[in-house]
Amino acid sequence: MHLARFPRLHLAHLPTPLEPMERLTRLLGGPRLWIKRDDCTGLATGGNKTRKLEFLMGEALAEGADCVITQGAVQTNHGRQTAAIAARLGLRCIILLEHRVTTEDPDYLYNGNVLLDRLLGAELRDYPSGGDMNAALEPVAAEVRAAGGRPYLIPGGGSNVTGALGYVACAEELLYQANARSLRIDYVVHATGSAGTQAGLVAGLEAMSSGIPVLGIGVRAPREKQEENVHRLAEAVAERIGLKGGIRRERVIANCDYVGAGYGIPTPGMIEAVELFARQEGILLDPVYSGKGAAGLIDLVRKGYFSKSDNVVFVHTGGAAGLFAYRRTFAPAAG
Repeated sequence: MHLARFPRLHLAHLPTPLEPMERLTRLLGGPRLWIKRDDCTGLATGGNKTRKLEFLMGEALAEGADCVITQGAVQTNHGRQTAAIAARLGLRCIILLEHRVTTEDPDYLYNGNVLLDRLLGAELRDYPSGGDMNAALEPVAAEVRAAGGRPYLIPGGGSNVTGALGYVACAEELLYQANARSLRIDYVVHATGSAGTQAGLVAGLEAMSSGIPVLGIGVRAPREKQEENVHRLAEAVAERIGLKGGIRRERVIANCDYVGAGYGIPTPGMIEAVELFARQEGILLDPVYSGKGAAGLIDLVRKGYFSKSDNVVFVHTGGAAGLFAYRRTFAPAAG
């Protein structure tokens, strides 16, 4: 794949490490678990959105933008990384925050990613839950244009065709690393939400005829809707990169059994996963995405979904800054 055809910045710390999780593997009794450390991409504690933003902001600069506008939940990891890259490029950044999680906890409302958004100079605007947040970007863009600015709109999670190219590139990187160490990858597992990460991985791995299945662990939508969203975007990505034949529907798999009561709401499995990764591997997950993704991975291992001889790569999508918004979840005695 010749991704240099597309505008791109090179700000991420790449390649991210591909590491064995030996203690967690022993604890769970196999398969052999690996982790792709996309929490180490840079940009204000890193995360998976940095890969997407390399292509999105490359396109923004090519179009002459001087302001970026995006949206997400209050504790959006994507918003924090967008604010960081905008600061580095000297662009104005406006983030629309949807109050998707019902809470008055000041840690959630003002700590974690929100604290970092403000520190990075982003302008934050609050919105109630349930609206079309991507549609809400346009009135703000009109306001910026009326004042003489040149806005560039980024959908939630950076999950459009341009952003998903970041995970086409990640698929290339992952296969190079695996081949260099003679590692046969049997599964790639990660948290799936706004669809861009999974769509990019699926399209990228298909384009290289890898035969590696990608299992997304859903964090918000029901399975049918999540798979439909991912497949639609993966098809568009395949067209963009010139992959003939598109993406077969059966190549898109999402398990949405680990969402719990809803997006951003803690589950016992998520809490266990965060603690196991921390205490067994010294790796910090986040409560919303990677924590629930890891909860799914751990439960599926225990249920025998994978064979003992499989090599399973968990893509860590970052977001540890969000832990500070969930202090009472992990340290309830602290008040």
